[in-house]
Amino acid sequence: MCDSLGADMSFHGYELSLPICLALSFSVSLPGQGLDGVWRSEGYGYVFEIHGPQFTASEVTAGTCVPGFTATRDAAAIAGREATFRTADGDVYFVRAGGTADHRLLHSDGSASDIRIDRLPRKPSICDQPTPDTPSGNFEVFTRTWAENYISFDLKHADWDQIVNRNRARITAQTSPEALFDVLQSMVAPFGDAHTFISARNIKQEFHGFRPGTDRVIKETVGDAGRSEFHKTGVAKLQAVTERAYLHGPLRQFCNNQIQFGHINATTGYLRIVTFSSYAKEGGFAAGMVALESALDEMFSDSNLRALVIDVRINFGGEDPYGLAIAERLATKEYLAYTKYARADPVVHDKWTPGDPSVVKPSSRPGFRGPVAELTGPITISAGETFTQALMARVPHVTRIGENTQGVFSDVLVRRLPNGWIFGLPNEVYRDAKGTAFDGAGIPPDISVPVFAAADVAAGRDPGMAKALEVLDVNK
Repeated sequence: MCDSLGADMSFHGYELSLPICLALSFSVSLPGQGLDGVWRSEGYGYVFEIHGPQFTASEVTAGTCVPGFTATRDAAAIAGREATFRTADGDVYFVRAGGTADHRLLHSDGSASDIRIDRLPRKPSICDQPTPDTPSGNFEVFTRTWAENYISFDLKHADWDQIVNRNRARITAQTSPEALFDVLQSMVAPFGDAHTFISARNIKQEFHGFRPGTDRVIKETVGDAGRSEFHKTGVAKLQAVTERAYLHGPLRQFCNNQIQFGHINATTGYLRIVTFSSYAKEGGFAAGMVALESALDEMFSDSNLRALVIDVRINFGGEDPYGLAIAERLATKEYLAYTKYARADPVVHDKWTPGDPSVVKPSSRPGFRGPVAELTGPITISAGETFTQALMARVPHVTRIGENTQGVFSDVLVRRLPNGWIFGLPNEVYRDAKGTAFDGAGIPPDISVPVFAAADVAAGRDPGMAKALEVLDVNK
């Protein structure tokens, strides 16, 4: 993930005017009317209320409650769904059967898993009065959310209770927003986790985590100008090194320019995946999947293709199902990509929800079943990493070349503070068929090669591509 950092998740899309909509909600049975009531998620810290076409979320811990997003039901019925809800910016959530009247599955387009929700007789009492917008109230929401959901305290050798107690004394009724931001950032920055962030727009403050040392490529390319400038100018500079040295002709652009395809020679293809998001200008995730499938049809209809290089060395992530769809075009047989688990206990760090597996099944549409080399590095992030994980059990083996990936796999759990700030953290683990997770260190390459080292870039060299062609025997 899904990796969305958006915050304003208000819903829209119910096609009736408000007075008619309210009249219908009382006079007829809308699709999914049996959903009415209160529901709690297993893990994730959500409590949902559904009343007719209206869907609201609360973000809940053992000691705090903050109003979350609101939603409106789509009028159209869709097979396999009990109800579909849509956000104002087009995000889609839907509910489907979960086995009993008091158990359902909630799914978000762009996620590789479901969230189990269970019926409650009423909202938790902690939500009778939402947590107040005070320095201590904001501190409690932040610290309790981390305590109950973050996956890597043990991996980071961090005693969160001790960190909280040490910093609580710094919070008083007079603590300014700027000072509060500094406290919260200081608590989580040492984790070096790229799936953590804090956004305080009203004071123009932002924090984004990153594993120490893995920003080398960014710093060597744009200095201290940061990620924004890297996106604007640095990425193209690095991509040009590969294009000038190895590619035969210009790359074709697909999926809103997020996927690029070309040839190294007549029989060797080059697939660069810039992100796993924004594949369509309109229509959201579903439209992006249509665009992706069409692009893959065109790319893999080349009957002369005998070898393939996939380049995700600069990939900031996106939606996991896009990566699974590409993996299906490369698969020769069915296999497990990964199984996803979420934190399920507010106290025990290593207690998880039941696993939700993602399986790669060979597609009947055009694909490529021959030798593949994949280029990875520390800016292979999030969905770029779950895609890499989804190729690990493929036969024949996909040879990974480069450096370790960033080491963040979970969808980002986005939360609000009472003061309107938003923050995010990972609450899920992706494990391979052997039960191995790669959080923190990232997925290692089969063959280690420096990724966009400054000396190589200056000399116009791309040793990763050179090694890939050697492994694929392209010159023979």
